[in-house]
Amino acid sequence: MKVQTLLCTAALFGGLVVSAAAQQSSPLTKEEAVAIGKEAYVFGYSLITMEMTRRVMTNTEAPEGNHAPMGQFHNARTYPTASFRDVTAPNADTLYSTAWIDVSEEPYVLSLPDEEGRYYLMPMLDAWTTVFQVPGKRTTGTGAQTYAITGPNWKGTLPEGVVEYKSPTAIVWILGRTYCTGTPEDYKAVHAIQDKYALVPLSAYGKPYTPPKGKVDPQIDMKTPVRDQVDKMEIGAYFNLMASLMKNNPPTKEDAPIVERMAKIGVVPGQTFDISKLDPATAQALAAVPKAGIEAMVAEFKTSPKKVNGWEILTKTGIYGTDYLNRALVTAVGLGANRPQDAIYPTSIADADGQPYMGTSNYVIHFDKGQTPPADAFWSVTMYDSQFFFVSNPLNKYTVSPRNDLKHNADGSLDIYVQHQSPGAEKEANWLPAPASKFILMLRMYWPKEKDPSILDGSWNPPGVHKTQVGGSGNIKIKIRRSK
Repeated sequence: MKVQTLLCTAALFGGLVVSAAAQQSSPLTKEEAVAIGKEAYVFGYSLITMEMTRRVMTNTEAPEGNHAPMGQFHNARTYPTASFRDVTAPNADTLYSTAWIDVSEEPYVLSLPDEEGRYYLMPMLDAWTTVFQVPGKRTTGTGAQTYAITGPNWKGTLPEGVVEYKSPTAIVWILGRTYCTGTPEDYKAVHAIQDKYALVPLSAYGKPYTPPKGKVDPQIDMKTPVRDQVDKMEIGAYFNLMASLMKNNPPTKEDAPIVERMAKIGVVPGQTFDISKLDPATAQALAAVPKAGIEAMVAEFKTSPKKVNGWEILTKTGIYGTDYLNRALVTAVGLGANRPQDAIYPTSIADADGQPYMGTSNYVIHFDKGQTPPADAFWSVTMYDSQFFFVSNPLNKYTVSPRNDLKHNADGSLDIYVQHQSPGAEKEANWLPAPASKFILMLRMYWPKEKDPSILDGSWNPPGVHKTQVGGSGNIKIKIRRSK
């Protein structure tokens, strides 16, 4: 069947119309189909990744491990370990409280207790990874609060004292984080707070409620990292899932141009995409789209972030507008990223001399007196392998931060030691253990200061990471390419 045959039906969704103008009088060339397919692949990467993540994280009868059924909180009781593979670039500074909800039928009510001044944030991501609301210490304070998360088409009356947060999509990911020092005493204090995080359907609000058991699908791959599952998807399955998801998770009005272009290859919100019905030459050409899309993300990683002192700094996270490539990149390397006002994540894959990091060398991060990261909540430096996962080490230590009782130099400056072997007992508090091979560093700054000095306006930048011992070589690659 010719491509233009698929375009006879206009699709109406979320105020967008795929019009007859999208129809073609002649078949697309292979080059045109691939160009549109690549755009569509990048456009849908966050939507597909969110869905695959949701499936894995909710595939359980009851909260267990890092998983919980739809509509229920999973409260992490300890920091993630090196075996954690559900989400790229996890943190070991806060305890996660996460929940996936579907508000297509009715709203869900989220109740937050009095945090007694403790830093927390409860960002709400739509199905495209946009942070549409973020209650927390920075925005709404730490007192008790109650919110109703409503679907895009919901209309109704809420109980007194319940504030409405309208989601642009049916699927919502609540990715809560509560600061914890990691000591047994502080774990206990945060657990008491987490136990009071409540999530119920609006119809059950104010009534006794026992959440139903979750459904377990044995066909869901619970072992392969989600990113690898997404990157391995054949383009036909990818586009069909994407079109299906867009029915209840509609693109925005600003997405109308790309929605119209996608219709030219048969990708229409709410409609089945069957690659076998395309012109054989077009279908064959589209098979190369995933590789091209991932290569575009890798290129974006190399060019998009601000580069300073060997660090790459993205200040456009959480809210993406029509910057689909940046959205896809952030999804690939740090799914669930916050708004920049809540967190900035400078990332470094090479030292101050431009040489890729290798565990066969030793490095130091030196902060002059008074020049440690300016953050109102906290800061930390995290170690990742080349896939943005934690690195196993004898201390199970994945970050360095002030909670480690860092030892300052006599002049008030601070050195952090990044290396495979211990720098010695007297320096171990300041030690960030590295693997023996390639690695990546990430500086987390939660609630970055908004006034000078600030990373938000560039008046503060992280210092370069300097090699202190020559040895080893190697090239680091951000492996978000298609798996073989």
